[in-house]
Amino acid sequence: MKQAYQKPFFRRYQKPIFISVAVLIILFLTAGFIAYNKREALLKKAVAKGLAQAKSKYNLNVNIGKYGFVGLTTVYFEDIAVTPENRARFAQVKDLKVGVKIFPLLFGHVRISELATHNALISLVKKDSISNYDFLFEKNAKDSVKTEKQSDLSELANKLLNKALDKIPDDMDVSNFELTFDQDTTHFGLKADKATIKDGEVNSVIKLNNKEAVWHVVGTANPSHQQLDLKLFADKQQVKVPYLDKKYGLKISFDTVRTIMRSAKRVGDEFEIDGTWYVRNLVLNHPKIAPNDVIVKSGSIDASLLVGSNYVALDSSSVVNLGKAQINPYLKLTFTKKKIVELKVRAYDQVAQDVFDAFPVGLFESVEGIKVQGKLNYALDFYLDTAKPDGVVFSSGLTGSDDFRILRFGKVNFQKINSPFVYTPYEKGKAVRDIMVGPSNPNYTPLQSISPYMRNALISSEDPTFYSHKGFEEEAIRKSIATNFKAKSFKRGASTISMQLVKNVFLNRKKTLSRKFEEILIVWLIENEHLVSKARMYEVYLNIIEWGNNVYGIGEAAHYYFGKSPAELSIGEAIYLASIVPKPKASLYKWQPDGSLKPYLTGYFNSLGKLMAISGYIERDSSNYGFWNVHLKESLRRQIAPDDFVPDSLLDDEDNESGFFNLSIFKKRQPQDSIEKKETFLKRLFEPDDKAKDSVQKTPKELRQERREQRRSR
Repeated sequence: MKQAYQKPFFRRYQKPIFISVAVLIILFLTAGFIAYNKREALLKKAVAKGLAQAKSKYNLNVNIGKYGFVGLTTVYFEDIAVTPENRARFAQVKDLKVGVKIFPLLFGHVRISELATHNALISLVKKDSISNYDFLFEKNAKDSVKTEKQSDLSELANKLLNKALDKIPDDMDVSNFELTFDQDTTHFGLKADKATIKDGEVNSVIKLNNKEAVWHVVGTANPSHQQLDLKLFADKQQVKVPYLDKKYGLKISFDTVRTIMRSAKRVGDEFEIDGTWYVRNLVLNHPKIAPNDVIVKSGSIDASLLVGSNYVALDSSSVVNLGKAQINPYLKLTFTKKKIVELKVRAYDQVAQDVFDAFPVGLFESVEGIKVQGKLNYALDFYLDTAKPDGVVFSSGLTGSDDFRILRFGKVNFQKINSPFVYTPYEKGKAVRDIMVGPSNPNYTPLQSISPYMRNALISSEDPTFYSHKGFEEEAIRKSIATNFKAKSFKRGASTISMQLVKNVFLNRKKTLSRKFEEILIVWLIENEHLVSKARMYEVYLNIIEWGNNVYGIGEAAHYYFGKSPAELSIGEAIYLASIVPKPKASLYKWQPDGSLKPYLTGYFNSLGKLMAISGYIERDSSNYGFWNVHLKESLRRQIAPDDFVPDSLLDDEDNESGFFNLSIFKKRQPQDSIEKKETFLKRLFEPDDKAKDSVQKTPKELRQERREQRRSR
């Protein structure tokens, strides 16, 4: 019954449907005929409008020798010249042919179907601060307003990517296309002898600096389906990225880079881009990365990039591959009035040897060649709301399986400090002298032969949890991140004694990213595998660290400042020596010509003394913990710096990266009123329990009053 009912119904409306379709076809054909006959006039009007806008908006002089239609939807141009007002010529094109797709054009979308150009030159020129390409970065006022109102990043990303893909033609034929860049003495040029796209296949031959190198870009392009697979490589050599070396001191080269975009689409409220980036034999060289080449033999990332209304995220399903090792990263940047940064890294059940083999060559030289067994797991959690930096979250943990162990050391044996060894300190890249760390050195002092005041004062100031942590103090790192973020500079370090020891004994003194990461890795190996006991680590640390100009180790320091052995050091002398560890070369600036300490240090003595008392190392003391009984050795007093040297900061600096309680950074010669302000600040900050004085010394208040009276009488 249902079928019998529908058939008459269709027959009843069949004729009107056919008539409607026919009318629409006639209308389209009529519109097409009219447009075809008027296309030259429309093109002329469009070109004139474009030239006028180029002049009014960007101050560009654009000249076109000849133009017109070829076929139905293809436009040709000849002898094009683009010159910014009073600047060098930007572009010159002999001929250009562009075709667009008809069907998308009916809906307002311009998609290029054909592109051909021959004998074209784009010349980028910059002299001093003036360039002929400034207009590329200028924003139209209307566009700026529109951008400010655009709050949905996912929609914006979708539009931008699709606009870029729309400009990739189905068919392309480019020859003799050259791009040059000139800035002062810097020059480089890229010339495409031939670049084609045919049936989705991409092939190109690009010459760098007139045959200095020949590059190839090959692969496939299917912009209609948001898919790309492109590979860049060079003939018989690596691809070297030009200009970065001269501009930034960064050298980058590689054998092959491959980029794959599998899809780009809206998924709910998010825009998702799925793809892979692969590199082989990547070479990086920059003095801030490492002192030598860093080589990544093979690496890739299978990434899922998500763009939401106000955030950009690398999804946790993404995988980073380095050799056989794998890492799952998650990164999210949320853009509100203040930025929010979230980072998670997971690497579970990794074969330990695969992890060490995956390290880039030249990054961690001391562990190159190491052999291990077992598995490793790593987890990192980081969260920073820039509006609330004190609430930063930081957690990092590397753990080994029960059977993890070192089978053979690499270039460096990390157990060498268990026996006597030679330590060579460096200054400005030059060796100072060799120091034997062992009984054959008369200045070497075993841990138990060092005054307990000294041992406990340095522990309290540098690393209070040294004996309980495993090389790192997460809370100190968290506070360091918050402090440095708020200061927008490095103000607080978080290095433990373990980290300082490794830095001094096993690593060079160059400040590079590789050195810092290598330091962390070595500390973990020593602490996790118990390669060196805590007592031995602290003993070596006390015997090698710098305590002044060419003064190394507690044995030399005790004799240099006080003419004593380390066992004889008093509580006050120990606190003083602890105070100079962050800035040992400024040690003599804390003394007065009569051999007594400058009064502002009472605050430091009182604060560090209280910490020691809280920890149970000493009894509470109301007289500044031996401050008044500390006197410099007579022979050193003539070397004391002028009285107008004062502390510049209460915090540690980047040079030392040490300390949980460092107050000894100095700055030369400041105005007297600045000195008074700083001394007053220090006094208020570290006000002692009692303003006590002994029978010989004056109180800090009396000394300040005396100096004021002297200035008034001048």
